[in-house]
Amino acid sequence: MKFEEIEDAPSLNILKNQIQEILDHYSLTAYNNSFDFGFLESRGFAIKKDIPDIMAVAKEACKIMHSRGGYKNPKMQEAWDNFFPNTDYIEKHRAADDAIHEAKILFEMYKRGEYKIEP
Repeated sequence: MKFEEIEDAPSLNILKNQIQEILDHYSLTAYNNSFDFGFLESRGFAIKKDIPDIMAVAKEACKIMHSRGGYKNPKMQEAWDNFFPNTDYIEKHRAADDAIHEAKILFEMYKRGEYKIEP
C-alpha cells in the first residue's frame, strides 16, 4: 500500500464496534499472538485468548535449537520449511499470504496431534 491509497480512508473508529463484535464471537490465534494481538489491544480491542499461539506450538514441534541453548521461536519461514520441506515457498510478508500459510502450519500441527484445541 501507498500512503496515497489510504490517505482518505475512514477512521478505524467508524468500524470499531463492528470489528469488536466479530472479535467477541470467534476465538483467534496468530503466528506470534503477542505482536498481532498487542497491535489490536493498543487500539482498544479486546481479544479472547483461548487457543494457542501458532508460533509457540511450532517452537516445540520444530525443535530448532537457539544459539544460547533451548529451542527458539521459529520464524514463519523456518516453521514452513520444517513442516513442508519439499516445497519452494518463500514467505511474502503480505497479510493474506502469511495468514494462509500460517493456517496451513497450524493445520499440519493439528493433524500430527501437536496443536491441541481444548473444548
